[in-house]
Amino acid sequence: MKQFDSIICISQTPWQGNFQKAIVQLMTELSTRHRVLYVDYPYTLKDGVMGVLGRQPNVPLREMVNLRDPLTRKTLDNGGEAYIWVPPAILPINWMSADAHDWFIQWNINRLVSGIRQVMRRLNMQRPLVVNAFHPVLGLPMIGQLNECATLYYCFDEITAEAWMNRHGSRYEQQYLRKVDAVVTTSETLRRAKSALQPNAFCVKNGVNFALFNQAQQLIPLQPAGRPVVGYLGMSDSRINIDLVEFCVRTMPETDFQFIGEVVEAQVRERLSGYLNVQFTPPHRPAELPPLLAKLNAAMIPYVCNEHTYTIYPLKINEYLAAGLPVVSTPFSLLDDFEGVVELADTPERFAQALQRALADTSTQRVQQRVDMARANSWEERAREFEAVIRQLPAAWAQEQPV
Repeated sequence: MKQFDSIICISQTPWQGNFQKAIVQLMTELSTRHRVLYVDYPYTLKDGVMGVLGRQPNVPLREMVNLRDPLTRKTLDNGGEAYIWVPPAILPINWMSADAHDWFIQWNINRLVSGIRQVMRRLNMQRPLVVNAFHPVLGLPMIGQLNECATLYYCFDEITAEAWMNRHGSRYEQQYLRKVDAVVTTSETLRRAKSALQPNAFCVKNGVNFALFNQAQQLIPLQPAGRPVVGYLGMSDSRINIDLVEFCVRTMPETDFQFIGEVVEAQVRERLSGYLNVQFTPPHRPAELPPLLAKLNAAMIPYVCNEHTYTIYPLKINEYLAAGLPVVSTPFSLLDDFEGVVELADTPERFAQALQRALADTSTQRVQQRVDMARANSWEERAREFEAVIRQLPAAWAQEQPV
């Protein structure tokens, strides 16, 4: 028996965007069974100025200053419904010293809490479950401010790995973990790390929008024969093992390599753009990705192996599999779930050899094995796992008493 009447998700991730976002996918699925209010990314006054100057796209300027209703109701493709609320502009304080930041944070919190309470009254939300998606800087001072029955911290990355988040996030997260009712991580390695401060630690791994990415598998037979193509989907950043990738590109001249997404690590473009068999494709909206994946013959996750990547469970691995593509990855994290389906290779030579095998791995049985694994890892399944966690929180889910 539920004790909460709604879920309020406070995130540092905008609802809209050019790539699949774990928290958005999770809330989309939960919206079919629960009322969901998604507090969008809290833009700062600086973001507003950059938006006015045209230097930062997609800033919701009208909503931030109430020239347009900041609360919208979205009917989702899966039949669910979610409310998206754009907060008022807050002060940009991340650059400040710890003392100054901690003094000014209360001004931001007051604006956010006041706005959320107004929305709660409009929607008649009285006893929400608060899900904080990787934003402990806002989460810690907001505990107890929304008449919430419980607070759950959704941690999908190692906060110390990102300079911007770590500046204040690391010290806030340590305190926040001790005060929340539970933490849910997206990898087992993260769960182990966070359980040192929060014993109610659970792992709900990233999923896949199976219906969307499986469209690529249906389109693959329609593609004309040509040079084999190995693809990488997502942001090309410091996680990319550029030495390994360049070795594969150089030693496999008969194979094309396509990078689909934003390139933020300069070395990736500098070192690879001179090769004739490398192509860079700009980011596309999720709905536009299946036709691009259908043109690939294999996919790769060439991450470096370090303390940061060890905590990652990548979204793209199940997106590749839903498309029916063979996948080669470095052993950057615990990927035991994919044994026998995803091949792991730890050196440039072995990685190139594994890619050659992947390009020939085209049997109907193997394709179906990959698709079946992705289906089992869908966001629908992950949402059920997430609800199972909620049921273990006495404050959020009362146990029915025997008559």
